[in-house]
Amino acid sequence: MSKSSIEQQIGLLFADAFTALDMDADLGRITKSQRPELGQFQCNGALPAAKRYRRNPLEIAQDIAEKVQSSELLKSVEVTPPGFINIKLADDFLASSVNQLTDDALVGIETTESPEHIALDFGGPNAAKPLHVGHLRSSIIGESLKRTLRTVGHKVTSDIHLGDWGTQMGMMIEAIKKTNPELPYFDENFKGEYPKKSPLDVTEFMSMYPEASQLCKSDPEEMDKARQATLELQQGRAGYRALWQHIRNLSIEEMKPDFERLGVTFDLWYGEADADPYVSVVVQEAKEKKIAIESEGALVVPYTDDKGKEQAPMILLKSDGAAIYATTDLATIKERVENLKMDRCIYVVDNRQDLHFRQVFNAATQLNYLAKDKLTFAGFGTMNGPDNKPFKTRDGGVLRLTDLIKTATDLAYTRLKETGAQERFDAEEMADIAHKVAIATIKFADLHNDRKANYIFDLEKFSQFEGKTGPYLLYSAVRMKSILRKAEESGLMAGNIMAPTTEEERELMLAMMSINKAVETTIENLQPHHLCDFSYGLSQSFSRFYNACHIMAETDKNKQQSWLGLTKLALKQQERILDMLGIAIPERM
Repeated sequence: MSKSSIEQQIGLLFADAFTALDMDADLGRITKSQRPELGQFQCNGALPAAKRYRRNPLEIAQDIAEKVQSSELLKSVEVTPPGFINIKLADDFLASSVNQLTDDALVGIETTESPEHIALDFGGPNAAKPLHVGHLRSSIIGESLKRTLRTVGHKVTSDIHLGDWGTQMGMMIEAIKKTNPELPYFDENFKGEYPKKSPLDVTEFMSMYPEASQLCKSDPEEMDKARQATLELQQGRAGYRALWQHIRNLSIEEMKPDFERLGVTFDLWYGEADADPYVSVVVQEAKEKKIAIESEGALVVPYTDDKGKEQAPMILLKSDGAAIYATTDLATIKERVENLKMDRCIYVVDNRQDLHFRQVFNAATQLNYLAKDKLTFAGFGTMNGPDNKPFKTRDGGVLRLTDLIKTATDLAYTRLKETGAQERFDAEEMADIAHKVAIATIKFADLHNDRKANYIFDLEKFSQFEGKTGPYLLYSAVRMKSILRKAEESGLMAGNIMAPTTEEERELMLAMMSINKAVETTIENLQPHHLCDFSYGLSQSFSRFYNACHIMAETDKNKQQSWLGLTKLALKQQERILDMLGIAIPERM
C-alpha cells in the first residue's frame, strides 16, 4: 500500500468516481472536514462541477456518493446541501493503514522518484566577525531543509559560503598593520616563508574587528586604505594572502563551537575566496557572450524582470577592477556546477537580498550555467524584538549568538528547576536536558513561522512547557518514551494496532497518516513550518489520546498492546520530524 496521505488515497477513489461520470478527475480532491461532526473529510467537487457541466450540484454529489459508498475504505458517505460530500473512514482501513507504517523506517514518508544533487547555500557569516542573531535564521532554516531533503533521498551538499573576500578583510589587514607594522606580511620585498602561526589569538582577533570597522566608518581615508588592501588581496599580493589565511582560520575556529551548540553542520566551509579562480572565467564568458557591458567605468550585466521592467544592473566588476559579492556568487555557481556536478542550488538568505539573487540568477541562466528553475532563492524575514524591529540587546547592540544560546540555556535550567528536575537528575544530565530544551526553544520559535515572514522573538514565551513551543514538543515526546519504558519494565510490549474504539484513537491515527503530506508540502515550498505544524498537531492528538485511554491501567491486553503500538509509532514519527527540524529529544525531563 502507498505511503500517501489519507487525503490522497481517498482522493483517488473520488477521482475515479468523477471520471466514471465523464467529469474531470481533479474534482475529486479531498480536504479535512470543516465540520468534524459530519465527517473526517469532505469533497466539494460537486459545486465547481455544477458550473462546469451545467447540472444540479446536489444531484452530482448524490451520484458520486452512490459510486463510492460501497468501498471498504469508507464507513459512510453523506451528502448535505448544496452539494457537500461528507466522509467517514472505515475503522479497519484506518488501522490497516497505520499498521503499515510501524515497520517502515521512514514511518510513512515517501522517498523521491527523482533524486537530485542539491547544493544548499546557507549560513553565510562574514569572516572576521562574531556570529550574532542575524545569522540564526539562515542557519536554522538551512539545516532543517538539508535534513528534510536528505530524508526523502536527495543528495545535499551544504556550504556555509563564508564572506571572506570583502572589505572587512581589508579592514583587518590594515588594523593588524597599524599594531604590527614590522610583520613580514606588509613587506612587499619579503621572499621568505610566512609564519605558520597567526600573529593574533582568537581573543585579540575578535576584539580588533569592531574597532577597525568603526574607524573606517568614521574616517574616509581609512576606508580607502581598507578598500585598497582588499583589492591587493584579491589581486594576489602574497603577504596579504598569507595574513588572510590566518584571519580565515581564526574566524572558523571562533564560529564552529556556536554552530555545534546549535546543531548545525556544513559539508563545505568554502568562502567567496574559493570562487576567485572562476571570477576571471565568468567575466571573460560574460564579455564573449555579450551579456556584460561597460557603464560608468564598471562592467555590468543588465537585468529586466519577469514583467519586462528594467531593474538595476548587476555589477560584475567595479570601475577599479575589483570583484564584488555578485561576481563571486556568479563564480560560485559555475564552481558548483563544474566541481560538485550539482543539479540545483538553493539559497537560504535574507529576503532583502532578493534583487541581488535575481540579478545573479539572470546572469547565470544567460551563461547557461543552470536553468532558471534550478536556482532557488529561499528568502526569509527578520527576527525582531518586542519593538518589531530587528532583534537587539537592551543597550541597542547586536546580540552575539553564543550569548543568546547561553541566555536560553539559563532560562531552560530555571524552568526545569521549577518542576523539581534537579532532584531527579544529576548535574550532567540536567545540563544536557537544559541545553536540548534551549535549542528546541530557539529553533521552534523560528521554524514554526512562515519562512518569508518577519516574527517577534520572545524568549519568555517560547520557553514555556505549554502551548506551541519547542519545550512542549520535547515534553510530549519524553512522555511517550516514559510510557514505553514503564511498559517494558512491567513486561508489556507494543502489539498490532487494532481498529479504533474511541474518537481519540481515530484522531491520533489520522494525525499520523498525514506525515507524508507534511513533508511533501515542506519540500514543495521549502517551508519547515509545515513540519512544525505536524509535530504540534501530533503532540496534541497524543495528549488527548493519553488522557482518554489509560494505557497502563487497561485490563484488555489486546487493547493495551494496541495502544502501546500507537504510542510507539507516535514516538517514532515525532523523533523523525524533530530530527528534520534539527531538534534533539532528551531521554527524560
